[in-house]
Amino acid sequence: MILSRGPTFFYRAGAPRHPNAAAALGTAPPPAQLLGAFAPRNGSRLSHTLPKNRDLTYSVTAMQIIRQSKTYDVCIVGSGAGGGMAAKVLCDAGADVLMLEAGGPWDVEKDSKMSAWAYDSPRRGAATPDRPFGEFDGCIGGWDVTGEPYTQAPGERFDWFRARMVGGRTNHWGRISLRMGPDDFKGRSLDGVGDDWPIGYDDIKPYYDKLDRLVGIFGSNEGIRNEPDGVFLPPPKPRCYELMIKQAADTLGITCIPSRLSILTKPLNGRAACHYCGQCGRGCATHSNFSSPSVLLAPALKTGRLRIITNAMAREVTTDESGMATGVSYVNTKDRRDYAVRARIVVLAASACESARLLLNSKSGRFPDGLANSSGVVGKYLTDSTGLTVTGYIPKLANGVAHNEDGVGGMHLYMPWWLDNKKLDFPRGYHVELGGGRRGAPGYGIMGGIQRFNGVGGYGKSLKDDYRKYYGATVYFSGRGEMVPNEKTSCEIDPNVVDAYGIPVLRFHAGFGNHEILQAKHMQETFREIIHEMGGTPLSPMPSRASEYGLEPVGRIIHEVGTTRMGSNPQTSVVNANCQAHDVKNVFVADGGPFVSNAHKNCTWTILALAMRTSEYIAQQRNQGTL
Repeated sequence: MILSRGPTFFYRAGAPRHPNAAAALGTAPPPAQLLGAFAPRNGSRLSHTLPKNRDLTYSVTAMQIIRQSKTYDVCIVGSGAGGGMAAKVLCDAGADVLMLEAGGPWDVEKDSKMSAWAYDSPRRGAATPDRPFGEFDGCIGGWDVTGEPYTQAPGERFDWFRARMVGGRTNHWGRISLRMGPDDFKGRSLDGVGDDWPIGYDDIKPYYDKLDRLVGIFGSNEGIRNEPDGVFLPPPKPRCYELMIKQAADTLGITCIPSRLSILTKPLNGRAACHYCGQCGRGCATHSNFSSPSVLLAPALKTGRLRIITNAMAREVTTDESGMATGVSYVNTKDRRDYAVRARIVVLAASACESARLLLNSKSGRFPDGLANSSGVVGKYLTDSTGLTVTGYIPKLANGVAHNEDGVGGMHLYMPWWLDNKKLDFPRGYHVELGGGRRGAPGYGIMGGIQRFNGVGGYGKSLKDDYRKYYGATVYFSGRGEMVPNEKTSCEIDPNVVDAYGIPVLRFHAGFGNHEILQAKHMQETFREIIHEMGGTPLSPMPSRASEYGLEPVGRIIHEVGTTRMGSNPQTSVVNANCQAHDVKNVFVADGGPFVSNAHKNCTWTILALAMRTSEYIAQQRNQGTL
């Protein structure tokens, strides 16, 4: 066996990088029928065969590829929500798992800036190229990653955020953990728009329940039919400004309830309860919020059956003469050399667009348009959540008395969709995320544009006095809505551009339709009505239709899904209801790609539930000898 011993970092099974990785975090035993699913099978045609050069479609010679003789049960590409869940479930079932991660290692206990003060940094917390959400943010990556371009169709725009670290975007996401409801799986049947999923809420509910118990989520049982309740921990109490928002919402007939975030308000499965520092986005050193490394990869590593290779940029899925996947080839981003690993099953969890890119780049004589793409659907039906924000100045909050606004690093209340779309001019709804007050210490850019408050700006003592007066006197409302898939919004391989590793990049086509534009208009009008009900003033004018009422560009909300959609018909979908490729039965997709629709509920909780369901199916099929 020839292995790289250069700059690549290896996470050795049974030898976690930090002490807590060895803690049994949520390690409930797998179902008895899954145990032994991955016991060695004599006579397996994959067990002793190395990749052939004809399996590889890029221009290299056999001597340039460092091949591993070992065949793993499963190779997972990506270590975020879907990849982490797949690793945990499959390792618990006895699989020997190899995980490829394009980014580097990151230890939340050592690397998190959870307790850093802005004034300790000369940048005062300002963004950096690889941390666009601020220099203390828990995610390394961004919309522009050095050496990894992507292109746009002329006149169109899609903003693609990529994380480059173990755990991916789970290291800094907002932890808003909403279940999709019964109507979200059957949209076309209800309003004739989009397509129905081949599964329904009842198919995924057991996995949502198990997910709640494994990860931990706070919330309240409200009995709202299409906003399903869960197995909730107690929610934190609302802050002052949130109580004011709720009072206005109640007056206007807008539902406002405790938020649902995957942050522990009580200890769970060996993890400590949140200590309310409010810095969840920086990475939680006490593992009190959900991230893949804290909750999924740690127990998977503890089994001794998971190996993680970092700085491994997947190039393609390799196949044999029969069209079955044999493994994955990748580039070590540190030494720029090509490697190939073998596996009986390949699980793609690199993110919706990265997994689509990998499939499209996996071309061969059998798969001239890319692997698992006989339908031509790979890369199609791409969606993101719609999103916009309106901020308002609330005079009642001015000259505020310093008080305790501690809590989780996010909202304690939110507004689920409360209206009937049949009575509106757009087909799908949105939810509202709240913010405001004086949570957290001031950092770079605080109170910028103060002329919007006092009308004149200022200088010297009067300016400082106004900062004190207006600090904490704002609230904001961010809408997150459902985008209906359209024929335009998609990704494909750009035939003329490669990245720094010689891998062809994606070219995006993107745009919102009239449904989303009218939805945005409703958001703007609603948020401004709430601000006025609170006695406040919006800090920006009402945008025009020409500006799509202030919608962020497609991709900017970082909820992209749908590029490898599931379906019952192989001619119109990429994977089946178990996220198994129609064309290649030992390839599965465990990220947001299989989504048929993109409900306004943030997608991570459903990615996790689907990944759990898919991974249990893999173990069951392996146990039955069909994989």
